[in-house]
Amino acid sequence: MRAISLIILYTALIAGANSALAENSNISALNQLRQGDMQKLVLHAAPKRVSNIPFLTENGAEKTLDDYKGRYVLVNFWATWCAPCRAEMPSLSTLQSTIGGSDFSVVTIATGRNTPAAIDKFFAEIGIGNLPTYRDPKQKLARSMAVLGLPASILISPDGHEIGRLLGDANWSDASALALLSSWIEQD
Repeated sequence: MRAISLIILYTALIAGANSALAENSNISALNQLRQGDMQKLVLHAAPKRVSNIPFLTENGAEKTLDDYKGRYVLVNFWATWCAPCRAEMPSLSTLQSTIGGSDFSVVTIATGRNTPAAIDKFFAEIGIGNLPTYRDPKQKLARSMAVLGLPASILISPDGHEIGRLLGDANWSDASALALLSSWIEQD
């Protein structure tokens, strides 16, 4: 009986080690693609479970990041008063238009005191029509995910784990960002 238990334990350890090696191999491959603004992207050695605290949709309904399980997600925390957010948002829109679909989504969440009218005005002024106008008015989700500054972009895998984050603005529609994100999506 003890031999069977040891075999099961050994098999589980090997499976876990192989999974960790595969994950580290994926991270290593992605690290090699970090060029330009993507050099600011910090990829985690081990994935982190994301928060399930709700945020608000355009119509005030609650939604969670778990609603995106099964797809790759770039979550962007931003605010209407944030100048770097204004600079970054068009590239997020282009990214969504370029590779967004059933496998990948850009999810924008305005955190803090951003009224729906202010968000709509912000998007209209910079010509954004393809990104969600979600809100985290009390910053509960942002705080639970340790978002300390804006903008903050977080890569979330289809199984609901954070694999990396980029603090500050970035050009998400340039060739280096597209190569990195496409490689990430194709790895699985």
